[in-house]
Amino acid sequence: MIPAHWEPHHRDEDGEVLGYLAPAEEGLCVPVTLFGHALAEPGDADDARAVLDSRGLSYLADPWLLTLPERDEPVTVNIVEADPARVRVSNVDFGCTEFDYGHVWVLDVPAGGRLRPARS
Repeated sequence: MIPAHWEPHHRDEDGEVLGYLAPAEEGLCVPVTLFGHALAEPGDADDARAVLDSRGLSYLADPWLLTLPERDEPVTVNIVEADPARVRVSNVDFGCTEFDYGHVWVLDVPAGGRLRPARS
C-alpha cells in the first residue's frame, strides 16, 4: 500500500494522479510511479513535481523487468493495472518458458526492487 505520508501529485488538466512525492532526507523528496518506483534522485518538491508532470503516465506503457526469486534472469512484463495497493503485470517475455505468455503477477505496492525499467 502506498504509504499515507507520500503526497499524491495530480495532473492539472483532469486531476489524475501521476505519481507520488516520497519524502527523503533533509526535506527532499523522490518522484515515484503509481507503484512506488523512483523516477529520479531526491530533489526539492518542485523538481519532483516537474519530473512527474513531464513523464505523465507514459511509464505505464513502457516495458518493465520483474525479478522473480525462482529465476536468474528477470522477466519482461507490461503494466496491466496499478492502484495504491497492488500492481498487476503481464508476462510479455517470449524467452520465459516457465510461465505462459500473458501470465499475470500481482505485486504489493510499493513494489520495491522487484520492478525496474527494461530500458534506461
